[in-house]
Amino acid sequence: MVVLRFTQALLKEMKAAPIENELTAPLFSWHANMVWVNRRKHILLINDLSRLSVIFNGVRSAQLNSLTDKFRTELRDYLVSEGIEPKLIESYMKDSQQINIARTNNRSVLGTMKEVTFFNDHAQGEHASKEQHMKWLNRIIHKPIDYEKPIDVFKKAIEKHYL
Repeated sequence: MVVLRFTQALLKEMKAAPIENELTAPLFSWHANMVWVNRRKHILLINDLSRLSVIFNGVRSAQLNSLTDKFRTELRDYLVSEGIEPKLIESYMKDSQQINIARTNNRSVLGTMKEVTFFNDHAQGEHASKEQHMKWLNRIIHKPIDYEKPIDVFKKAIEKHYL
């Protein structure tokens, strides 16, 4: 089960009712917020454990089911582009069939989200594709993960969890 932890602004935008006190492993917990890219609303998701970030658009307010489906699709596509073993991706996707919505609960992740938003704002238009942009964002080191790259931390975590 995956928990998407929406910020107050995103809860209001998506008209979502959060589940209180939802506990899950950090590998399966994602903080989510709304960001603006090229004057369009996008959803930014940050994994609690690895600080891996995923950005996607195409979700309008009150389309919560669409958001969860889009999250799974975008995450799968991104992990495939990073060269992660297909069996690991499928195992993670199988465990993320059920998605719950909760409130944010980790100030450290929110700080990383603010930092990723800053980098995202200043790198708009510098990458040829969204995939390259996300790869660039996930190679920025962060202090909460001991100055490692988020993609490397995520790869190690799912290998440890599923192998």
